[in-house]
Amino acid sequence: MKTSLLMAVVLSLILASGCSWMPFFGKDKDSGEDEFDPDATEQYVYRAIQRDLKAGNYERAIEGLQRLEAQFPFGRYAEQAQLEIIYANFMGFDFDGARNAADRFIRLHPQNPNVDYAYYVKGVSSFNKSRGLLDRLFSTDISKRDMTSAQEAYADFSQLIAQYPASAYAPDSRKRMIYLRDLLAQAEVNIASFYMKRGAYVAAANRVRFVIENYPRAEAVPDALAIMVEASYRLGQEDAANDALRVLSVNFPAYPAFDKDGNLVLSSQILNRDRSWTNMVTLGLIDRPDVPPPIKLRQPETL
Repeated sequence: MKTSLLMAVVLSLILASGCSWMPFFGKDKDSGEDEFDPDATEQYVYRAIQRDLKAGNYERAIEGLQRLEAQFPFGRYAEQAQLEIIYANFMGFDFDGARNAADRFIRLHPQNPNVDYAYYVKGVSSFNKSRGLLDRLFSTDISKRDMTSAQEAYADFSQLIAQYPASAYAPDSRKRMIYLRDLLAQAEVNIASFYMKRGAYVAAANRVRFVIENYPRAEAVPDALAIMVEASYRLGQEDAANDALRVLSVNFPAYPAFDKDGNLVLSSQILNRDRSWTNMVTLGLIDRPDVPPPIKLRQPETL
């Protein structure tokens, strides 16, 4: 008898906890699926959703927030629900969903005091998309991947800082932009190197010119200038080559391709970049890359 009573008490506690887990959902008699309780108050529903969020049940929380917004579109929690949909999507690793929810919030509530949060989550969502799980576990060269998400993140953070420079999210956004700036610049240099290997010198020059003009503080700028020197040299544009070489020598005098006399020696970079399979198999005896001689800075003529 005591055992039966104890089991009844335990069962009642389990059922009670289950009810508290789903306080505003009932069961549809026909489909058996959860249905929203139309008689629940807005505050009661919102508090129930908060329990789902705290428990990490983000899919269910999103469903509840969407139903809350639909049932109380002009309620006190309507705008907050839209913000929390952004958060729940992000925490559930649905980064596209988070971006879409953020775009919707920005479009509907451009004057909301928390709109900077929407811009920030947009940027962080794209930032995380640009770095996959394997990139977090292993040291991979992300600059050789598709840069679409990184470009989106950079643009989102730029917009946040431009419009809300005093935002609490601005400092972190600036730090992420520095990382993204270096990543995007290196990606452009990688593409330019590929063009150089294929003899597409004009395309390579255009790529590194974009880096120099748009990411002047990026770590890849010295390599971009060196490619500009080589591309201009191979195109027969001696003045352009000399101009780029002067910028490189003045701003980056410790660049490793400079020899002790200040000449730009690109043989090492070109050999590593342009070696064919035949050249590697024959230990460099056949199909040697075309390496220009050391390029010396030409001083401007004096009157």
